[in-house]
Amino acid sequence: MGIADIISLLGGLAFFLFGMSLLGDGLKRVAGGRMETILGRLTSNPISGVLLGAVVTAAIQSSSATTVMVVGFVNSGIMQLSNAVGIIMGANIGTTATGWILTLAGVEGEGGFSSATVFALIAFVGIILFFFCKKQTQKNVGLILLAFAVLMSGMQAMSAAMDPLKESSAFLDFIGAVSNPALALLFGAVFTAVIQSNSAAVGILQALAVTGAVSYGAAIPMILGMGIGACAPVLLSAMGANKDGKRTALIYLYFNIFGSVIMLIPYAVACAIGVSALSAPATAFGIAVANTVYKLAATVIQLPFTGAMVRVAKATVRDTPSDGEDEEYEENLLDERFLAYPPLALEQSGRTVRLMASAAVKNLNRSLELFGTFNQEKFDKIQSREGVVDRYEDRLGNYLVRLGSSGAQLSERESVLSSEYLHCLTNLERISDRAVNLSMLAKEAHEKEISFSPEGHEDMSRCAGAVREILSLAQTALADNDADTAVKVEPLEDVISTLLEQVKLGHIRRLQSGECTLEVGFIFNDYINNLERVSAHCSNIALAVLEVSNSAALQPHNYTKGIRRDDHPEFRRWLAYYQDKYLNA
Repeated sequence: MGIADIISLLGGLAFFLFGMSLLGDGLKRVAGGRMETILGRLTSNPISGVLLGAVVTAAIQSSSATTVMVVGFVNSGIMQLSNAVGIIMGANIGTTATGWILTLAGVEGEGGFSSATVFALIAFVGIILFFFCKKQTQKNVGLILLAFAVLMSGMQAMSAAMDPLKESSAFLDFIGAVSNPALALLFGAVFTAVIQSNSAAVGILQALAVTGAVSYGAAIPMILGMGIGACAPVLLSAMGANKDGKRTALIYLYFNIFGSVIMLIPYAVACAIGVSALSAPATAFGIAVANTVYKLAATVIQLPFTGAMVRVAKATVRDTPSDGEDEEYEENLLDERFLAYPPLALEQSGRTVRLMASAAVKNLNRSLELFGTFNQEKFDKIQSREGVVDRYEDRLGNYLVRLGSSGAQLSERESVLSSEYLHCLTNLERISDRAVNLSMLAKEAHEKEISFSPEGHEDMSRCAGAVREILSLAQTALADNDADTAVKVEPLEDVISTLLEQVKLGHIRRLQSGECTLEVGFIFNDYINNLERVSAHCSNIALAVLEVSNSAALQPHNYTKGIRRDDHPEFRRWLAYYQDKYLNA
């Protein structure tokens, strides 16, 4: 094997690995993130988990990637550990799809129509779609065709470069040494751990089989070792996970170890009785069959013991008495593993925004209650919850910025959604700040024994009722991405502005008539100003929801101008409703 053959082999390997990566990216783009996000909504049925894991892995071309996502789900508390086992088993089945695809590289047609000719045609169609079509879906299909052609070209280049190896005495000596089942299994595990892809390792073995020097007796234990080696990237990704995340990675390892041990039993029996097929040269097709039979048999045999696997994992990573104490569960939602999968990262960001909204709204409502009856315990909870809201803003803001700079390609809608979350979390944090301001005003009024006039107290209650409603509307619109609810916020904000102006004028009259003192006036005025800002923040949140629902870029000021036009029937209808409710009552 000369230097030219070595360069051809390395080039073919580069094309092969790049084609695999490109094919997975293209398939994920066509799926639009649905393949990943559906994993987080799995039922407790292990059989459906196996099927789902197999389909997702076949689509994204990586059992390790699927399992890393599952580790993230369990680490975030989205998925139960017991539900993860079925997906892990299915991922091992799904990864065999690549081996079957690669068998096409050696298929030769009739009449001069070789597989290389077919792949060239596929590449030509792919480049036409990718460069000349305007629709993103068609471009993605073109990317898949190009990736498939690159993958197959790499496979054929590797096979051609490896063909002279059958004449190399050094290579034949190496294959003879690796033919030892124990060494073959170890070689398969180490090689796969290094390249971090079971599918790629099997594909390289298929390319190596073209030399005719690799027997089934060596190929089978190599395949079993490759299953174990594929656990390396998953174990590495779980190093920073919580206990259940680590247990998920260990279940993946145990499944592959147990599966390999189980399949070694019939292999050892076949060796003992001298089955002649084991000495026959392995082919790409035979390797694909062996890989699939191994993964299917391992799944069928171990599926009834999913509960036992969970118990073994829990026995390996034990709970401690302090587990769960003082742990802020919701903070685990923003798992760094999801940054490589924008649909998952944005779904968890949405959950975190909703949790943040709940905390901010609860804080504001508590602060309003303090003006009726001051309670020190409630006051302390407001201050404590403000720290939680601040941490939400800090963590989620950094997470979304990292998502944008992670190199993962966001679709247009994903970019808009990320902008919406950034926009909303700022407004939610400010609502919580207003809650703290109001709680301080309530405490000051309580400590100074300041009492408001009956009319002033009535005005404060009316304003608080309107602000509670706009808070509820904004929270619901954000939580459900509900445009129908969001359109009610802007008219109500308009009414609240008018209401607060009326209340201010009434307060001035009471000051002039001597019904209120200046000291009362300072607190009353700050109370009104804080409510006015809360209402404006709710309006900003609702406008962000409406912009996303319209699949447009965030332009709240332009949208506000449009919705306030006199000929906007929806705005006028809700404006009249809230005017009757809060101004004409």
